[in-house]
Amino acid sequence: MTHPILIIGAGQAGVQTAEALRAGGFEGPITLLGDEPHGPYHRPPLSKAWLAGEMEAVQLVMRAPEMLARKNIELRTDCQVTAIDRAAKSVTLRDGSTLPYSGLVLATGSTPRTLPLPGGNAQGVLALRSRDDASAIAERMATCIERQLPLVVIGGGFIGLEVAATARKKGLTVTVLEAAPRLLGRVLAPMLSDWYAELHRSHGVQLVLGAQIAEIITDHEGQATGVRMADGTLYPAGLVVVGIGVNANDKLARAAGLTCERGIVVDACGRTSDTSIVAAGDCTARRLSDGSLLRLESVQNATEQGKSAAAALLGQERPFTATPWFWSDQYDKKLQMAGLSMGADHWAVRGDIASGSFTVYHYKGDQLLAADSINASKDHLQVRKLLDAGVSPTPQQAGDAGFDLNSLLAK
Repeated sequence: MTHPILIIGAGQAGVQTAEALRAGGFEGPITLLGDEPHGPYHRPPLSKAWLAGEMEAVQLVMRAPEMLARKNIELRTDCQVTAIDRAAKSVTLRDGSTLPYSGLVLATGSTPRTLPLPGGNAQGVLALRSRDDASAIAERMATCIERQLPLVVIGGGFIGLEVAATARKKGLTVTVLEAAPRLLGRVLAPMLSDWYAELHRSHGVQLVLGAQIAEIITDHEGQATGVRMADGTLYPAGLVVVGIGVNANDKLARAAGLTCERGIVVDACGRTSDTSIVAAGDCTARRLSDGSLLRLESVQNATEQGKSAAAALLGQERPFTATPWFWSDQYDKKLQMAGLSMGADHWAVRGDIASGSFTVYHYKGDQLLAADSINASKDHLQVRKLLDAGVSPTPQQAGDAGFDLNSLLAK
């Protein structure tokens, strides 16, 4: 009997790889090993509709077990892999048993960074990554509403700001503490950081930029009651949500001797340094042609890398080279990002910022690198086409709402 292809991780990347293997003609056994008690579910709603209580559990399901079973994909939940034996081509599970593999997929995701401060692991200091995390935060939010206690969010990135927006919709008092001088500074142009700051302030969020946190204050039972700053300022809190980034889950891969650097290093086809092992999703760092590493944390990346990884195991070349894209919903505003804006030195704006519907185009010299659209989905789709085609409108063309950017593609 042919040994199965084992997939460690039953999230977006793991499920996509399994289904792509089947679609690609693989007829052998496939086993998905998920370490959570739940089957595959969608993560993006966790900080938004699910946290707000606007979504039923059935809507969160990505693939029901019976749907996977119809494709002859075995799902094992609450199944933790503790080691990989590359020589024996087997993995060891938490209970000490082993499973052989003919091919191995690492789709192990990432883990939120913890707060390296006194009180950082106190009760009521929570991060958001999993369904159980979101449920715990929602439960604590309900207590805060009942007792009229405020929420403090540490970190002004996407997760932190989405949680802040959801909490304000539910009526909580919210303070966001961001160590950097502006929100989303690693990914947004300064003008858009300022726009988001004003958006949250207009909804009643207290923003503290350049925040220097000293400690989490707790009561005699170890429950967080506030955040003390380096200057002595105290922000009371019935709940502290920490959103200061994630680390790739590459511990298994490192222990097995695979090349890792900021994640499991893969090529454009998802191949690791072992020809029998591929990786996809948030756990990976893709080696680019210039030798640099690219880490992407998005549904699109997990989906496309999963397809590429499946192809690699089938002996095919399917490099993932499409323009990266990402989205975030906060209040009634949808941000849609396309491309990678690192290195941009000037920007063009299409539309009216004050109207709340516009696009910011990122340029380096004459080269269009990326664009961020607020409530402007047509612009977003158009930009993805331009970037995929390697076509750069001039900043003047991009900023002129009367200029038809699609005319550049026709040429």
